[in-house]
Amino acid sequence: MKVLHINQSDISGGAAIAGYRLHQSLLNSSIDSRLLVGSAKIQTDRIAKVKRKYPLENKLFRLSKCLGVNYLNLVSTFDITKHKFYQETDILNFHNLHTGYFNYLAIPALTKDKPAVYTLHDMWSFTGHCAYSYDCDRWKQGCGKCPDLNTYPAVTRDSTSWEWKLKDWVYSHSNLAIVTLSNWLTKQVQQSMLSRFPIHHIPNGIDTEAYQPIEAEKCRFILNIPQHKKVLMFGADNVKDSRKGGDLLAKALSDLPESLKAETILLTFGYGGETIGNLVGIKTLNLGYIDSDRIKSIAYSAADLFVFPTRADNLPLVLQESMACGTPMVSFKIGGVPDLVRHNITGYLATPENSQDFCQGIIQLLEDNQLRKKMSENCRDIALQEYSSELQVQRYIKLYKERLSN
Repeated sequence: MKVLHINQSDISGGAAIAGYRLHQSLLNSSIDSRLLVGSAKIQTDRIAKVKRKYPLENKLFRLSKCLGVNYLNLVSTFDITKHKFYQETDILNFHNLHTGYFNYLAIPALTKDKPAVYTLHDMWSFTGHCAYSYDCDRWKQGCGKCPDLNTYPAVTRDSTSWEWKLKDWVYSHSNLAIVTLSNWLTKQVQQSMLSRFPIHHIPNGIDTEAYQPIEAEKCRFILNIPQHKKVLMFGADNVKDSRKGGDLLAKALSDLPESLKAETILLTFGYGGETIGNLVGIKTLNLGYIDSDRIKSIAYSAADLFVFPTRADNLPLVLQESMACGTPMVSFKIGGVPDLVRHNITGYLATPENSQDFCQGIIQLLEDNQLRKKMSENCRDIALQEYSSELQVQRYIKLYKERLSN
């Protein structure tokens, strides 16, 4: 069985990392897996970039932008059928199809002779333009009169009804099965145009050997963090992105008692953590961009809590990583987050947009060592039982075989 994953990138971004981890798990299970991506950082004969027709696509982009529809200028997508990877594969696995490398109008042609699985990393596949609709549910009826054209991926005019109809037409001519990562997204898909297809709930897997608890004292010694400090960990990429909730985190940390701030260190990875730390008066250690699983495991294990102030998310990889390392989490009751952050079991779930509740969760867990210890044990147990890479790949292999037999 040969599987071809089509994704935005090999390892750049959450959906890319999730797809790459599945690819690696399939290879470890003796399944022939390859990636065809918009951008690639890894050089291997199993990863190739989608070949683009930039001069023509750039000209067509001016038209599609004026019309308020994204990605229809990407005519190179129709040439994927000529690619060696496509011709040699048995089954396709689509992942993140937005970000500007793929034209969704090509899905019927790509699935005409190859069955496909479409793994959804957000809501974009069934909306009139957005990756997350927040409180808007117009995607259930056909979009139009969009409340926020600037929501990623932004459009210049309200053609959301037309894009919704185009996607609906595409799916009516396609051979797909849908994979959802979270219980929340499963419910959304069941109410969407994608409900015409079989829907399978298969969460992302996590390598529970690469991500596992390491003795906190050793990890703090490695990172030069005083043993007596309270450590809050935060992924600081795109702190200015409203969806990531950096403003909510800043408000929550500002409301912490001054005595608690004095004994706390904000441990961040990515870029922008110092900004929040300076703003709220908490000493910050920024590790920068980390691509090493081992170093990330050391960071998670050094932390008392992982804080994740998101406004919209599916099944965040960082929460899975934190869980596998036995680090309790504080987040909002949003999207697929409750699958991982289970209130009073693996962490604290605050009311959406309520920074004071988020702050209270941090205080409660930092001050209750026994509760935090129990949550740490729960995190690791649930990661092993429900989110191992082995369980994920078994489910995908079963699904691939079902698709091929049909």
